[in-house]
Amino acid sequence: MNEMYDMSIVTHNYGVMSVLGVILINIFMLFSIKSLAKYTRAMSLFTPIVGTAIGMVVFTGVVMMAAKHLDFTVQNIAMIIFAVILIYLEVKRSKGLQNLNKKDDNAFKEYGFYALKIFLIEIFVTLSISFWMWS
Repeated sequence: MNEMYDMSIVTHNYGVMSVLGVILINIFMLFSIKSLAKYTRAMSLFTPIVGTAIGMVVFTGVVMMAAKHLDFTVQNIAMIIFAVILIYLEVKRSKGLQNLNKKDDNAFKEYGFYALKIFLIEIFVTLSISFWMWS
């Protein structure tokens, strides 16, 4: 049981790093792609990767909780809340992109500021829970 728990911790840490990497790639794509059509296409291909990264963190967290006999500590509850916040922010950002007026040239620029704000919040949320758990 300890081996499974130790492996889950390592995998969980890699999952958190991959979430941060995916957020940084999203920010890079937001700044590098200037066309709304190209950005929408890139996001339709990249959004499942974001979901997979978040899912990996959630899954390894569930495995660790099962190894600890479903012991709900303050840290576990905080991580569940932070995971729900990340999922909510990603859904909110994705819906914002879907609801853009495709004919308005200024809409993509406004969405860029909106998406950047959400990405920065996601980075803050991920780093804050990570520093709390790793310290």
